[in-house]
Amino acid sequence: MIDFYLVFHFLFALIQFLIGVLANGIIVVVNGMVLIKQRKMIPLDLLLSCLAISRICLQSMIFYVNLVILSLIDFSPLVKNSLIFMFVNEMGLWLATWLSVFYCAKIAPIAHPLFFWLKMRISKLVPWLIAGSLLFASIPLIQSKHTWATSQKILLGLFFPNTTNAIKETSALQIVFFARFSLPFVIFLISTLLLMFSLGRHTWQMRNTATGTRDGSTGVHVSALLSILSFLVLYLSHYTTAAFLSSDIFKLRRLMFLFCILVFGSYPSGHSIILILGNPKLKQHVKKFLHHGQCCQ
Repeated sequence: MIDFYLVFHFLFALIQFLIGVLANGIIVVVNGMVLIKQRKMIPLDLLLSCLAISRICLQSMIFYVNLVILSLIDFSPLVKNSLIFMFVNEMGLWLATWLSVFYCAKIAPIAHPLFFWLKMRISKLVPWLIAGSLLFASIPLIQSKHTWATSQKILLGLFFPNTTNAIKETSALQIVFFARFSLPFVIFLISTLLLMFSLGRHTWQMRNTATGTRDGSTGVHVSALLSILSFLVLYLSHYTTAAFLSSDIFKLRRLMFLFCILVFGSYPSGHSIILILGNPKLKQHVKKFLHHGQCCQ
């Protein structure tokens, strides 16, 4: 008899997958339409489009992992493509990190020469940051066969705890992957905290200096702070659950293991929804799509 929580897990994972693909698909389609009309794409739209494409791939792979966990499909293709999964996840983390740096450079009111230099040049740096992230995330794919074989053993140890794996051999690779994921995490954390603190201080100053009339930009700053805070929570939860899952402390198909998988998959879909709600152009196109759908009915 199938446990109730396994059925709930499958339904939640399916909804999560559909929402993620739809939200990220909207970002790609909207920016693609702008590119076709204007024959060019601004740096922010390029970064958002690359991030959305990587998240569609990641969301599809996470859903595939869920099907493997529930024993609905074969396990072997997941093992063979383990490094591809790690590449897509790391690429998405880097792109999300550069998006946070972009917002910090453009929005945060920080009076410092280095920060001013970054503000003036961040748009030109975006293509180079994307290319650098692609190159850095591709390093495990072009490394020795030993790396590929060891990553397979890690997955075997995760999904088949009784198998005879060399734990000491896999621990070294786990440390390397953990260190690689920590680099974008630290950059993201610094840029996000800088943006939150600077916006929070600026909002507090505006409220104190306002006399009788409420500045409309204050509400915009508060909304931006809430959006950034949501982004921070999702990013932290994704990073933390990835660390837990790679440490083999949870048994397969246990309630806590399934919960971590769902939390891990909530980030690429949840943050994309936040991006759409916080971007006037994307939000306007979503309203047009919904209005068109209602008219068709």
